[in-house]
Amino acid sequence: MPTSYILALDQGTTSSRALVFDHAGQIRGRAQKEFRQLFVQPGWVEHDPRELWSTQIGVAQEALSQAGLRASDIAAIGITNQRETVVLWDKRSGQPIHNAIVWQDRRTAALCDQLRAAGHEAAVQQKTGLILDAYFSGTKLKWLLDNVPGARARAERGELAFGTVDSWLVYNLTGGELHLTDATNASRTLLYNIHTGTWDDELLQLLDIPPAVLPEVRSSSEVYGQTAEGLLGRRIPIAGIAGDQMAATFGQICWERGMAKNTYGTGCFMLMNMGGEAVASQNRLLTTVAWQLEQTRTYALEGSVFVAGAVVQWLRDGLGIIRHSGDVEALATSVPDSGGVYLVPAFVGLGAPHWDSYARAAIFGMTRGSTKAHIARAALEAIAFQSAELLGAMHKDSGVELRELRVDGGASTNDLLMQFQADVLGVPVVRPKITETTALGAAYLAGLAVGFWQDRQEIAAQWQEGQRFEPQMAGAEREARMVQWGRAVERAGGWASEE
Repeated sequence: MPTSYILALDQGTTSSRALVFDHAGQIRGRAQKEFRQLFVQPGWVEHDPRELWSTQIGVAQEALSQAGLRASDIAAIGITNQRETVVLWDKRSGQPIHNAIVWQDRRTAALCDQLRAAGHEAAVQQKTGLILDAYFSGTKLKWLLDNVPGARARAERGELAFGTVDSWLVYNLTGGELHLTDATNASRTLLYNIHTGTWDDELLQLLDIPPAVLPEVRSSSEVYGQTAEGLLGRRIPIAGIAGDQMAATFGQICWERGMAKNTYGTGCFMLMNMGGEAVASQNRLLTTVAWQLEQTRTYALEGSVFVAGAVVQWLRDGLGIIRHSGDVEALATSVPDSGGVYLVPAFVGLGAPHWDSYARAAIFGMTRGSTKAHIARAALEAIAFQSAELLGAMHKDSGVELRELRVDGGASTNDLLMQFQADVLGVPVVRPKITETTALGAAYLAGLAVGFWQDRQEIAAQWQEGQRFEPQMAGAEREARMVQWGRAVERAGGWASEE
């Protein structure tokens, strides 16, 4: 299919994007549109599902137009999406019955505390690979059923459909024909058994979820159906679905056990391929489905850093010590090191492996000689320290020695940060030529399903190294810096608790 292309829909937390890829994996067209973030009250974050759909179909049409293509030029559509965000809609009308509750939303934290106190966490972790946290979809769905008038009765009568954002897009793309999800998104709901590959009856009972609302779980690469007549000018096969971090892992060609990628965005998400083994974490990481091809599930260990690139935004907007986010590298490079300053960016608590909701941001080690350049450097170093903690936990869980870390996301373009990351990890950090790996992963999954690419070997041959950062720090210094970082994290921990 030399003249055909793949359309990747990338529905993120702050914007909807669409990219057109050619057979060589090169970008031929792209479009992006931001949408509103609805902060209903402190700790609550919502999106309007209709806005998610309208911006996504809008950028799809715009990307095709920019590339000078028509729907007849597209071999398949791949979808990747913000994970854990919940939509509940009327099956007949297709209208949402409430705003989407976003993955960042904390309204169900107290419910998670109750379930944990009742002794349910071990069973939940064993079945789902997840911890009991408001981050995941299941408790959000329970909240909707309990708090939207009439929702529970309607759900039990089979009138409502629940889905993560991928399900909502597929439903709309097919004109209401399909209600499905893939195994990667299902594995983030607290309702799916990652060992059996099915919705789990005991978990559904625990959260009081009627099975009638659930989507069918399919593999990450297959032809699910076609777009509705008249939507894009021609019916196009929808053939790939994966949550954003899993799609990025696939797009980085991290296909062998022990290969890992880290995405540097607002937060950091590190995934290490565990092959066919769902390795249970003893170090507060998540065990998740990386992708499912036909009936074979590949698993990963995942660690989440809540604040990464967002600390640079804080330097810009909160402190005003830089004008543009891109200025941080020059400022940080103006000093040879952080001068003993450590910044713990726990603005919303700490993610893996600490899971401390009560930690708060703090700066340690300042003297009268400390400058804004030292703080900027400490902020960048904090991103790398947090990621190094994740990798340390992954090593303890899996026994796997990392050979290199593949990186993507906005902050991966920062050479100082990437070099320091290599230094504190003690392994090379590799940035690919194409850093749009999330959309590329969705494109690869869709293209495989329709024969656009013959096999995974053909895809693997496309991955190209852009820049490699070799570790330069001595082992003793690396260890000392990590110990000092640990001291800083310990002091920031539990700060906001009432005790």
